[in-house]
Amino acid sequence: MKPRERFSADDPREWMNRARSNLARAKNRIPGVYLEDLCFDAQQAAEKAIKAVMIKRGIDFPYIHDLGHLLFVLEEAGETIPEGVQAAETLTTYASITRYPSTGSPVSPQEHMEAVEIAEGVVRWAEVRL
Repeated sequence: MKPRERFSADDPREWMNRARSNLARAKNRIPGVYLEDLCFDAQQAAEKAIKAVMIKRGIDFPYIHDLGHLLFVLEEAGETIPEGVQAAETLTTYASITRYPSTGSPVSPQEHMEAVEIAEGVVRWAEVRL
């Protein structure tokens, strides 16, 4: 397989490349890999796709993992955020709480599948905007 073309860090296409890379990892159930780690990749895919749209629109963004906040900033700038993309807010927990050992419950296969579906939707939405 031919490697993707690389772009500069201020090019939204590079952010989408990285979003697609995270999404590919999130979708692959590898023996020995925690579902929490794959959900983190789903969150990262959505985050980088959202930030790609922000770069395309010339919106400065904070380097945070709070997808709800990032979507709020985009909405304030006039971007319409569909309900399916708003669902990305639920992925924020995978960038913080479940990313580290905790006393919480492990991520279920159903939760993993839902995280991937949400991330896929965000990536598709962002691709249309670029």
